[in-house]
Amino acid sequence: MTPDLPLARLAAFARQQAVEPKPVSGIGGTVSDVSRSAIAVRGLSRDARLGDAVAIRAVGGTSLAEIIRVADRQVLVKPFDDRIIPSLGAAVFEEGPLSIRPALEWRGRVINALGQPIDGRGALLPGPRPMASENLAPAALRRGRVDRGLRTGVDVIDIFTPLCFGQRIGIFAGSGVGKSTLLAMMTRAADFDTVVLALTGERGREVREMLEETMVGHLDKTITVVATGDESPMMRRLAPNTATAIAEYFRDLGQNVLLIVDSVTRFAHAAREVAIAAEEPPVSRGYPPSVFSQLPRLLERAGPGSADSGGSITGIYSVLVDGDDHNDPVSDTIRGTLDGHIVLDRTIAALGRFPAVDVPGSVSRLAKHNWTAEQRKLVSQLRSMVARFEETRDLRAIGAYQKGHDGILDQAVDLVPRIYDALQQSPETPRSDDPYQKLAAALRGEKQASNP
Repeated sequence: MTPDLPLARLAAFARQQAVEPKPVSGIGGTVSDVSRSAIAVRGLSRDARLGDAVAIRAVGGTSLAEIIRVADRQVLVKPFDDRIIPSLGAAVFEEGPLSIRPALEWRGRVINALGQPIDGRGALLPGPRPMASENLAPAALRRGRVDRGLRTGVDVIDIFTPLCFGQRIGIFAGSGVGKSTLLAMMTRAADFDTVVLALTGERGREVREMLEETMVGHLDKTITVVATGDESPMMRRLAPNTATAIAEYFRDLGQNVLLIVDSVTRFAHAAREVAIAAEEPPVSRGYPPSVFSQLPRLLERAGPGSADSGGSITGIYSVLVDGDDHNDPVSDTIRGTLDGHIVLDRTIAALGRFPAVDVPGSVSRLAKHNWTAEQRKLVSQLRSMVARFEETRDLRAIGAYQKGHDGILDQAVDLVPRIYDALQQSPETPRSDDPYQKLAAALRGEKQASNP
C-alpha cells in the first residue's frame, strides 16, 4: 500500500487546486435595521430565497448569515457569528445555498457547523463534489431495506433493543444520567466504516473530555462536528445538518455510517430561537410550527441509501427530556419519527447501574431482524421478568413479599439482580464476544471472561 500513498496525496492536492474560490454574487443589498434577534436587509427581496446564505460586510470583517424571512420590501437575515454586528448601510451580497465538500481525509478531524476545522491541524482538503447542508431525504421507494443486524458493543442494547444498519433510534434521557457516556461507548462499534458525531449545544468542557478521554483511541474513523452552547442558534441549528450531509457523502460511497447527534433537543431549541426571530408565532409550549417540520426533515435523511449503493446511515439521536417529561411536544415528534427509543432512567442511575437503560420502557421496532427465534423468546421472557421485578419493588420494600406464594415473582427476585449485574458497563469495561453467552453465564452464577 506504500507506493499508492503519494498518488493519494497528489489526487487530494489536485482536488484542492480544482476548487476555485466562490465568487461574491453581484446581487446585493444594504442593512436597514439591526437588532439582537435579526438583521433587516433592503434590496434582496426579489432574488432572495429562504435558507440562502448572504455575506455582510461589517467593520469587524465579513459575516456569513442566512435568510430566515422574505418580505415584499426587505428580508430578515441572522448571522452565524453573532459577535459581528454590522452598521446601518453595510453591504450585503447573495451567496446561494450553503454546502460543504466532505472527503475521506476528513476522518479524524474536528470541525464547526460551517465545515471549518477547529482542531488546529491545518486546512481540510475539499472533496470532489459539494453536498448541500440541508439536503432532501432519499425517495422512499428508492431506498434499500433495513434488515441487517449489527452489534453496538453495549450489551443491554444488543440484547433488549438490538439495532440494524440504517435504523434510526433515540436515546431519551434527562440530564446527568449517563447519556453522553453511552453515546461515546456506541461510537466504538466495530461494524461501521465511518462515524460522524454532532455535538450540539454541549458545554465546551464536555466536548474536550469526550474527545480526549472517553473516545481516545477511536477517533481515526470519526468526524466530529461541534457547536457548543455558547455559539449562535444558527450554528447550533446547522451542526446536525452538516453532520448529516457528511454522513450522506460516505453513505453514497457505499459505506455503513454511524451518525450520532447529541442532542437533537438542542437542535430544536436553536430552531425555535431562529423561528421566533423570523417572527413566527409559538403554537405548542413555545415552539413555532416550523420546528415540527424541521425535525422529521433532519431525521428522515438518515437510513439506508439506494438499493444499488449498499450504503447506510444508522442514526442515533439523543433526546434531552426537559424536566424528565417524556411527553413534551419535541419528544413526541421525535419518538413518532424514529424506529425505536431507548429510555435512560434517573432512578436506575441513582442506584449506580450504568448504562441506566429502562428495559421495559425501551423498544427497537426492527429488533426482529436481529434476533433468532430462540433469542426472541428468551428476550421476551427476560423483559417480562424485569417488568415484574420493578413493579413489585415497593411491595418488597415494605416487607409484604413472601417467597413461595408467586413462582414468577420468586424467579424474578432471584434472577433479575444477576441480569442487572451482567449488563453493567462503562467505557473501560472489556467487551464481550457474545452478550447472550455472557448473560447466560451470569444467570447460571458463573463468571465469564471478556475480550478488550
